[in-house]
Amino acid sequence: MRGAVIHAPGDIRLETLEDPKILHPTDAIIRTAVTCVCGSDLWPYRGTEPTDAAHPMGHEYVGFVEEVGSQVTSVKPGQFVVGSFATSDNTCANCRNGFQSSCLNREFMSTCQADYVRIPNAQGTLVATDGVPGQEFWPGLLAVSDVMGTGWWAADAAEVEPGSTAVVVGDGAVGLCAVIAAKEMGAEQIIAMSRHEPRQELARQFGATDIVVERGEQGVAQIKELTGGIGADSVLECVGTAEAMRQALHSARPGGNVGFVGVPHDVALDGQELFFSHVGLRGGPAPVRRYLPDLIDRVLTGRIDPGKVFDLTLHLDQVAEGYRAMDERSAIKALLQP
Repeated sequence: MRGAVIHAPGDIRLETLEDPKILHPTDAIIRTAVTCVCGSDLWPYRGTEPTDAAHPMGHEYVGFVEEVGSQVTSVKPGQFVVGSFATSDNTCANCRNGFQSSCLNREFMSTCQADYVRIPNAQGTLVATDGVPGQEFWPGLLAVSDVMGTGWWAADAAEVEPGSTAVVVGDGAVGLCAVIAAKEMGAEQIIAMSRHEPRQELARQFGATDIVVERGEQGVAQIKELTGGIGADSVLECVGTAEAMRQALHSARPGGNVGFVGVPHDVALDGQELFFSHVGLRGGPAPVRRYLPDLIDRVLTGRIDPGKVFDLTLHLDQVAEGYRAMDERSAIKALLQP
């Protein structure tokens, strides 16, 4: 099969790899319908995370079941399935508590920019749709496997409630999906922080009521001005940088909450500042599996359309172009067709 492999910063290649095989009775093999490049893939691409040896890339996927292990009964060959970047048995104590991304048997996906993918913990990870959805739904369902699920987690962790005010820090695919989530959870005022007009427009389509372009203390001042001088009830941090985290913490009102879902890089918190802020803080890898049935239904019924975050569609053999476009911010998110 063909699969994307990173060799060094800026060096992504599509190579011929071994076809995946069932290694454990809990595995499944899927044929990829569509996959994509994630913003978090840019960390190693930019050299922010080291690449000590060449390895496959990709953790977002939807596709058709080709083969299942002997212990997999929840899905069968031929079905169209949606999964998560973090696999889970969906039976351990952490899974039962709704944190499947902390499953005791968790494995993170890392080989999905390919024709075929082995899915560990398939019984608990994969959710089959009723029949094969029309191809027009595939981008939205692909978004559900990560960025929409992660945006939903940001809103959930920040405790967005009906009638509340919410700020979204970050205008990448996760941030834009977080706007959708805040809208769906009933936020009355949704402030998106963005400097890029196409992303601002999409944020407004998704439900943003206000746009703030400023950063740092000026950005915080704008948030305070838009929220009666006190700050937002909920802040959804969808970047992972130290600047974004500071922005989030300073934009929340006392008693408000920050949901942080951007993978942290060089983020350090001042304990005294956090202590006196009265701001709640929760985050981590999104428990996407918890939300899959609900989000799949919202996509297939047309209630939400997170597939709009894919503004560049390429064939899998153009994967390097997808990375370049996202790195240069000329694309929000690149969809890859095998």
